[in-house]
Amino acid sequence: MLDTDNFTPQATQDGSFTFFSQEFNEAFHSHHGAKQESYLKFAFPTQVQTVAKNGIVRILDVCYGLGYNTAAALEVIWQENPTCIVEIMGLELNPEVPKAAINQNIFNDWDDEYRNILTELAFKHHLQTNRLQAKLLIGDARKSIQEVRESGFLADAIFLDPFSPPQCPQLWTIEFIQNVALCLHENGLLATYSCAAAVRTALLSAGLVIGSTTPVGRRTPGTIAAYSKNREKDIIDIYPLSQAETEHLQTRAAIPYRDPELSDSAEVIIRRRQQEQQTSPLEPTSKWHKRWLGQV
Repeated sequence: MLDTDNFTPQATQDGSFTFFSQEFNEAFHSHHGAKQESYLKFAFPTQVQTVAKNGIVRILDVCYGLGYNTAAALEVIWQENPTCIVEIMGLELNPEVPKAAINQNIFNDWDDEYRNILTELAFKHHLQTNRLQAKLLIGDARKSIQEVRESGFLADAIFLDPFSPPQCPQLWTIEFIQNVALCLHENGLLATYSCAAAVRTALLSAGLVIGSTTPVGRRTPGTIAAYSKNREKDIIDIYPLSQAETEHLQTRAAIPYRDPELSDSAEVIIRRRQQEQQTSPLEPTSKWHKRWLGQV
């Protein structure tokens, strides 16, 4: 595992800080703002403040990272309902990342309560107070998600926040997302920053309906997903897909990543998808790009 000294805080445009992952060759957040992403891409779209009125909120934070998404959700929930009970399951591959966020004082401008919560999770991986029960599962999320499933945990909000599909295809496959969806409550909402057609296909294949969330710091939107039984109208009315996005799902870009045994390397998963794309009868994505150039 990487040592915490290998993580150097990088400032983002909203004044918050992120890290760069050498392993995945990407920053953990957009340069537009690590903190703002947590609110606008995850906490608010999953409507945790509304669920808080019921007195209990359960959250599955896939790829916990530095801890921003969990911290933002807790703040939003407790501002709405200070007595709300929150249960959190966080999945994280590298335990040094949340430790480094604390050691590098990333959250020094947050209230003591949130900083203390993130510190406990980073170093002890679990925490229980009168209004919070949180657990951080360390290791390959493809294994951890099965532990979450077996526990019977059903989330009101799921934050799906891995590194990008080209860098971390393992956590965007049909098989992994199906396991994630099985941890979503029938009235819950799943949010991710990605609008990749392959990701959206995987969400659809898991039995979810999807919509587009407002772009944050870039032109492309995120994705919101839910089971159709109770939330389909909400998704369609509030987060409708554009015609361009709908057509994108009919191109070769929409061919999903596959990992049948939830154990393949990134290289194998990418190669498998490329081979499927080469023989696909779907429209080449380049044609879609030409048709919508300047309009997406």
